[in-house]
Order: sequence, then structure tokens, then C-alpha cells
Amino acid sequence: MDDAVGPLSFPDFYRLHVPGLVAFVMWLGAGAEDAADIAQETMIKAYKRWQGIEHPRAWARTVASREYCRRIAECRDESVAQIPHGLLDAYLADVGEAGLLGKEQALVLATLRLLPYRQRQVMAWVYDGYTPAEIAKFLGLDPGTVRVSLHKARETLKRHLESEGGQPQ
Repeated sequence: MDDAVGPLSFPDFYRLHVPGLVAFVMWLGAGAEDAADIAQETMIKAYKRWQGIEHPRAWARTVASREYCRRIAECRDESVAQIPHGLLDAYLADVGEAGLLGKEQALVLATLRLLPYRQRQVMAWVYDGYTPAEIAKFLGLDPGTVRVSLHKARETLKRHLESEGGQPQ
């Protein structure tokens, strides 16, 4: 999947790719609010570096993946008051994950959350249209590691689907 910067301006990139980036971070395992927050932070970083980004779609997913990993690693237990974020919070509260992603995608997301992080990460990139070789390149992983993670993820998802009475496609 080639997404090198061409004539696309940052505002156009933002409008076209924020919804997909939010969904991508949710595929990684984040809730809708955290995914929207991570996508926004990623786009702020992209704006600041826009002229130097060669593959903006992959760059955004890499940055968002890393931010999500950092948040998982931090896992603060301290109680913090929620600060309202206006329209985005209201939208997410109204539609939830199923409304944001669609009913079928929300069910897939629930199943993907059963996977270990690396497998979920690889599946999120694959679901977003990237090949294992591209995933390895953008995440700085060995292509074999990506293929093994993808295989394990697919096997786990297949077993889960079969145990739930569904038919793998």
C-alpha cells in the first residue's frame, strides 16, 4: 500500500484519515475515547512534521501504535477527574463503538481484544490494508515475526469463532 505524500495537503489528509486512524487504534485495543485522543495527538505531531513525512498513513499508524503502547505501559491507578471534551465526548457517548465502527466491526473488535498485543497490532495493520512486508518495514520488525504473529492471530481467531458456533470465512 503506497501512501507517499503527493499533492495531498495536511488538512485533506486529516479529513480523510482521522476516522480510519481512530478505528485502527481501536483495533489495537483502545476504547473509543482513548482512540480518538491518540489519533488527535498523532495528527498534531504529523502537522508539525508534515513536510518530512514520506508515508503519512503508515507514519500515523506507527506513531499511534507507539502512543497506545506507552499508555498501556503506564496504566496509572490514580483517580483522575474526567475533563469533558465537548462534541467528541457527546458523539462517542451517543454512538459507542458499534456506532463508530459499525455493528459487525464492533463484534470483530471484541474478538480481537482476546489476542495478545503484538497479534492485535499485526491484525490491525492487515485489516487496514498493509502487507506483512510493509508492516515489518513500518514497525521495524523482522518480516518473519510479523508472519508468525499474523498466523497465530488467525489461528486463535479461527478457534474462537469455531467454539462460538460460527463458520470461519
